[in-house]
Amino acid sequence: MTTLVTDQIKEQLAGLIRDVPDFPAPGVLFKDITPLIASPGGLAKAVEAMVRLSPSEVDTVLGVEARGFVFASPVALSLGAGFVPARKPGKLPAEIIETEYELEYGTERLAIHADALKEGDRVLVVDDVLATGGTIGAAVDLVRKAGAELVGITVLVELDHLGGRKRLAHLGVADIAAVLNFPEA
Repeated sequence: MTTLVTDQIKEQLAGLIRDVPDFPAPGVLFKDITPLIASPGGLAKAVEAMVRLSPSEVDTVLGVEARGFVFASPVALSLGAGFVPARKPGKLPAEIIETEYELEYGTERLAIHADALKEGDRVLVVDDVLATGGTIGAAVDLVRKAGAELVGITVLVELDHLGGRKRLAHLGVADIAAVLNFPEA
């Protein structure tokens, strides 16, 4: 039996992710994906793996600013879908739909153009990392506010110990795919 993403590919991708201790705060072990996206082979393998784990019946891929854009655009192209950017405040020029979400240290806002998604569109949310689930939860809220249908979430990295999957389950989201899972900090 073959798996969608082999252990060999996962090992290669994990080997391109740098651990940065004490960033952005003491005690945090940051998973830095910039070496992976700087590697043409690594970026290509990461996108291919994300596409393999994603639903195929997708109208639109919603990418979360900023590193989510790196993966969402090529995933959208590979799936034959459109791309919608979910942006931080003040970045979109037309009428918007927005939502507020909580961070460890306050709140943030995320927005899409009001006409970016149509009622009934099948939407895949793509981001680089699933940590606490706050940002992806906000993206899910935007999809729902637009009247579109969430068909899945695909991320490159899931930091299991931060509980993002559990938080998203409380929002009724179950279809989450991660290429790489890191169980501990």
